[in-house]
Amino acid sequence: MINVKTSDKFEKILNKTDKSLKVQIDKHISKIINDPEIGKPMRNVRKGTREVYIGSFRLSYLFHQQEQTIYLLDFYHKDEQ
Repeated sequence: MINVKTSDKFEKILNKTDKSLKVQIDKHISKIINDPEIGKPMRNVRKGTREVYIGSFRLSYLFHQQEQTIYLLDFYHKDEQ
């Protein structure tokens, strides 16, 4: 069983997003739970994290394999990276 935890930053951003985008985020989170390695692996400073694309936005997460936990870290527009 995979656990999902969210950061405070992710929660704040999620509360500000509109309903249609939240539906898309929920769908992608379900995909991540089914296959945690579905996202693109990041390099350099963000090494160890992964990202999935949701339109022009990015959902950043970390999968800790030993704990079987997914940490949802950030959700941002691609121009803000």
